[in-house]
Amino acid sequence: QVQLVESGGGLVQAGGSLRLSCAASGRTFSSYGMGWFRQAPGKEREFVSAISWSGGNTYYLDSVKGRFTISRDNAKNVVYLQMNSLKPEDTAVYYCAAGVNTWSPRVRQMYDYWGQGTQVTVSS
Repeated sequence: QVQLVESGGGLVQAGGSLRLSCAASGRTFSSYGMGWFRQAPGKEREFVSAISWSGGNTYYLDSVKGRFTISRDNAKNVVYLQMNSLKPEDTAVYYCAAGVNTWSPRVRQMYDYWGQGTQVTVSS
């Protein structure tokens, strides 16, 4: 069983920054593909970013490229999402997810475990 706990959400003005963290349980964290998804009210949960087990491969939604950076610290069992130049359209609940088995970074259904989510609100 893998437990994921997100933190770091909050209210920020447009143009501001936030760093989300996701702490994971489990001794084999370094073998998981990790991802961040978000869900705005009335919308589907969408892929935001993902990182391979080694951190060597990263993936981004086009609209966040150049503004968001995903990273991981396998020694601490933590994955981060640094979000800069935030826009009101980034407002959503952000979820951390772990792909333990077969993993496809952009596909929601290929993730096995999910956190409870953290709210990010960007005011204009």
